[in-house]
Amino acid sequence: MASEYEMSVNDYIAIVKHHAVLLIVSCAAILGVSIAVAMSLPPTFESSGTILIESQQISPELVATNNGTFADERIEVIRQRVMTRENLLAIIDKYNLFSSQGRQLSVSEKIDEMRNTIGVTLVSAAVKGRGEVTIAFRLSFEHRQPEIANKVANELVTLFLNENIRQRTERANENTEFAKQEADKLEVALNAQDSRVAKYKEEHSKSLPENRELLTNMLTRAENDLKEVDRDYKAAREDLRFNELELVAANAGVATKPGVAGAAADKPQDLGSLKAEYVRLLTLYTEAHPDVRAVKRKIAALEANKSVAGSSVVSVSMDVAKAQARIAATDARIKSLADQKQQTQQKIAEYEAQIIEMPQVERGLITLMRDHDNAKKKYEEMRAKEMNARISESLEQENKAERFVLLESPLMPEKPVRPNRKKVVAMGFVLAPVGAGALVMLLEMLTQRVRGAEALGSVLGRRVLVAIPYIHTKAELANRKRWRTRLIICGIVAFVIFLVLVHFLYMPLDLLIFKALGRFA
Repeated sequence: MASEYEMSVNDYIAIVKHHAVLLIVSCAAILGVSIAVAMSLPPTFESSGTILIESQQISPELVATNNGTFADERIEVIRQRVMTRENLLAIIDKYNLFSSQGRQLSVSEKIDEMRNTIGVTLVSAAVKGRGEVTIAFRLSFEHRQPEIANKVANELVTLFLNENIRQRTERANENTEFAKQEADKLEVALNAQDSRVAKYKEEHSKSLPENRELLTNMLTRAENDLKEVDRDYKAAREDLRFNELELVAANAGVATKPGVAGAAADKPQDLGSLKAEYVRLLTLYTEAHPDVRAVKRKIAALEANKSVAGSSVVSVSMDVAKAQARIAATDARIKSLADQKQQTQQKIAEYEAQIIEMPQVERGLITLMRDHDNAKKKYEEMRAKEMNARISESLEQENKAERFVLLESPLMPEKPVRPNRKKVVAMGFVLAPVGAGALVMLLEMLTQRVRGAEALGSVLGRRVLVAIPYIHTKAELANRKRWRTRLIICGIVAFVIFLVLVHFLYMPLDLLIFKALGRFA
């Protein structure tokens, strides 16, 4: 029974010997293709510049920063604004880009290709307390011609710098204009609130809280005036009754004898004693008191009697007229005092009403003043913000705020960044034996050949007694010799080609030998 045969090392060696020519040709072909690809790929040059994000020169404690966004966010915004269709088309037309390609590209394809060749790489650094912070960014452009790559890179750097200045200036102007508009609105609202407060004070001018002490004093003064008027009113009433009695007495004198009435009216008194009595009464009462007035009239009568010495006694009718005149004067005084008393009472009532109304007026005024203070506070805050916005705008105009500084301008590229010919050739050296070996394995899997006596015995299920080796003819030996010579020549040529590639693509051979000897020294 046939058993499964496992190939030995000798079998693998035999396979390699059998396909030696195929292996060599395959390796050489794959290596040649890799070299051809490495040499035929068009070079791509990259020109790049570095832009530093410089912080605000003025201390933030003096002037608040006008920027509240992160650097990478601002860079992305500027990138989107710079890489618009209009800007990219202008650059493409200016430098006649993508004109050397094999096929005609549409405008959209040119724009996409342009965007793919532009690179923006952020440069970050670890800052204590803030973590990773973007401090710069690298702007690059790739093209097959180094001169165009350098010119376009410079153009892009200029666009980025100008767009940053324009964006920051516009933002500062917008902030200032917005703060001014809001401050003007708040000023109008504050003026309206001032008008409401003034109108309210005008409507309740007599009941304002600041007039409390004045109203209290006026009320006290009015009450004192009322007491004085009331006292004068009572005194006038007493005078009226006294004068009415004198009128009655005068009328009674007219009915009898004129001479007797004057004698019986009063007992003669000394003028000095009446003046002494008048001084004593003034210490007790006011001049409006009835007793004081009576004594004063007596003194006046005695002085009149002395001045008219030897005159006749005043007639009774004259006394009646005087009494009636005094009564009329007293009535007029009583009416005047009554009117004055009524006016004083009205004032007192008004003062009391104003004092009673004062708490309610005060509550309304407090509400209005609170709204007024809030409006004034908002207005002052917005004016302060407007001032800060103007200062920030001045910083932007003078280029003293956070700015982009060209740290390293784009240079003319000396070497292409793509393709990496060294890697392509190195990959060819790796793929050559792998591809050749895979080809040989594929052929072996397709042919299913029997190799050696052991493989034959395994297939037939019989033991092989005698194995006759293959006997080469002279022609075969000569042919093998020729192939061996060819292989040696091909190996030498391949080695020479390898040295040439190393010399031109990796490192000059003299430097490589010197470097290798330096490691072993």
